[in-house]
Amino acid sequence: MSEWKPKRFWKNSLVVEAGNGFTVELDGRRVKTPAKAELIVPTQDMAEAIAVEWDAQDGQVDPGTMPMTRSANAAIDKVRHQHAEVAEMLAAYGDSDLLCYRADSPRELVQRQAEQWDPALDWAAETLNARLVSQSGVIHRPQNSEVIETLTKAVHALDSFQLAAFHDLVSLSGSLVLGFAAAKDWRKPDQIWQISRLDELWQEELWGVDEEAQKMSDVKRQAFLHAKRFFDFSG
Repeated sequence: MSEWKPKRFWKNSLVVEAGNGFTVELDGRRVKTPAKAELIVPTQDMAEAIAVEWDAQDGQVDPGTMPMTRSANAAIDKVRHQHAEVAEMLAAYGDSDLLCYRADSPRELVQRQAEQWDPALDWAAETLNARLVSQSGVIHRPQNSEVIETLTKAVHALDSFQLAAFHDLVSLSGSLVLGFAAAKDWRKPDQIWQISRLDELWQEELWGVDEEAQKMSDVKRQAFLHAKRFFDFSG
């Protein structure tokens, strides 16, 4: 038997105020999360984006075409109940941040990493009061504990919706600094994504583009850009 999928039963979706936020009603029925919690989001912009996704469904409901809804579900059903654990996991990226591990050759790659990654570390030092130190090679070298504590507090300060988005910004880029840089509008999100892929782009220049790897990169890029949009809609 084929797997059952829900079908569209509603004609109209409507954004309404609910508690301290907003929700979406489908012909008067409030949307719920997979865990049956009220899908109440912090801003009207986010609720309207979710309503657009529900309006776009035709026939069978396809969660794969509803990234804003899926992110809101994750924030409510998962992150809200594991906030501290998620924050600690993401903060740990700071002690092994992508931007801190540099090539020692060839000279062109070393220079490119310095040109693109040093400004991000400088930004973090100025904006987040957190100076991470870079090194050559891939052997782990712990960062200053006070710096890591500063970054950790900044991660814990994010609310559940922000943290759900921040999770993807950090995990997809491999960098806590770039996650904050995207969240705080250091540069355009697409530019930050390209900075995170510096090493991969270098390899593509040398050996050419692998089609399967490119497809995967495109999927990750779209997820990164969505995470930034969701973060912005969090208020």
